[in-house]
Amino acid sequence: MLVPFGAGFLTGGSLIVAIGAQNAFVLRQGLTRSHTAAVIAVCMLSDIVLITAGVAGVGAAVAHADWLIDAATWFGVAFLLWYAVSSLRRALAPGALTTPDGSPVTESRRRVIGRAVALTWLNPHVYLDTVLLVGSIAAAYDDVSAALDGRWVFGAGAMAASIVWFTGLGFGAHKLAPLLARPRAWQVLEIVVAATMLLVAARLALG
Repeated sequence: MLVPFGAGFLTGGSLIVAIGAQNAFVLRQGLTRSHTAAVIAVCMLSDIVLITAGVAGVGAAVAHADWLIDAATWFGVAFLLWYAVSSLRRALAPGALTTPDGSPVTESRRRVIGRAVALTWLNPHVYLDTVLLVGSIAAAYDDVSAALDGRWVFGAGAMAASIVWFTGLGFGAHKLAPLLARPRAWQVLEIVVAATMLLVAARLALG
């Protein structure tokens, strides 16, 4: 069963490890140490739910609902544009990575979790990649073993890739904190985040 698990891990990893709105947000929260564990949990649990749906066959049904994909696309575009504008506003008045007393810069837990949920579930690529693509590839492993369904072993591999990636990205980001201790460096990061959001929104809008 190592074959479908490894294939699932590589497939899931190739889809997750890419510059995008969700990864940019996880990186930012890791750098600021602002509810990092909560953001990582949201991303991992969301992937687990979506991968489960894909392996279970939901992707095949959603693939025929063009109106649902279109609606999700434009909701995603609107949210990404809003987030890009917010990042640009922060870039105009950049702050340091830590407050004067040395404690981490933080935001409301509810707001941070809300953004993580929105960046995950309002992104149509999440459904196209995680549900449709992973689900369709997993179906090829249906007969790998009579004792254990290869589809779910493949899905477990994809889930493991998500767990490894988001945990490493979120908790490993703090190592970059010394590089972003100055307002100017933080300003550059916010501009990069905004540019990433705009790029993803453009790709969604242009199909």
